[in-house]
Amino acid sequence: MKIAEIFYSVQGEGSLVGVPSVFVRTSGCNLRCVWCDTPYTSWKPEGEDLTVDQILQQVSEFGAGHVVVTGGEPMIAPQIRELAGGLREQGLHITIETAGTVHAPLACDLMSISPKLKNSVPITREGGRWAAQHERLRYQPAVLKQLMANYPYQLKFVVAAEEDLAEIEAMCAELGAPRMHVILMPEGIERDTLQQRGLWLTEVCKRTGYRFSPRLHVDLWGAKRGV
Repeated sequence: MKIAEIFYSVQGEGSLVGVPSVFVRTSGCNLRCVWCDTPYTSWKPEGEDLTVDQILQQVSEFGAGHVVVTGGEPMIAPQIRELAGGLREQGLHITIETAGTVHAPLACDLMSISPKLKNSVPITREGGRWAAQHERLRYQPAVLKQLMANYPYQLKFVVAAEEDLAEIEAMCAELGAPRMHVILMPEGIERDTLQQRGLWLTEVCKRTGYRFSPRLHVDLWGAKRGV
């Protein structure tokens, strides 16, 4: 498996924010979000080829109780089922962070699903050469419903502007997602941007009943890798 990085930190987003966790970041993605905060796993995938046993050994050395398998898109990584099974044998709580475009049966305690909105389409980036594929793949209702039915889950939306809310409402209605499972998170990789967007987004959450998530790792360390 091509792995971009393995590190120990705290979960920065979602319902487990603040929980000490080992992060296993796979490299490779079937989408190309224009604002992707890990371009080294999507636009220009990089990393080291590791066996499942090597990954499991590195994870075990941290002695943590939670592990987050993220990306890129971990659900397309070769041997993802074997990796998840090995993490389960270690007795870890497993979060899988996915865009929800691919389903696979695997060990998972929290499927953290982040469906991509129209604000993610790379219309002009690299001449727009990824735009059509991204638009075709970014929202897969049948796959999302299957993931939601088969795993404990959260739906985490990256919000860049207020006009994104209508799209979120439409998706949640189509998916039948209870508001308690829906988390809104401001888009951005800079503290000032997150604060500005977070202020109005918390008011949206108060009004609608959706949950708000910060990006704790950005608040603490900025846009750095391995934190």
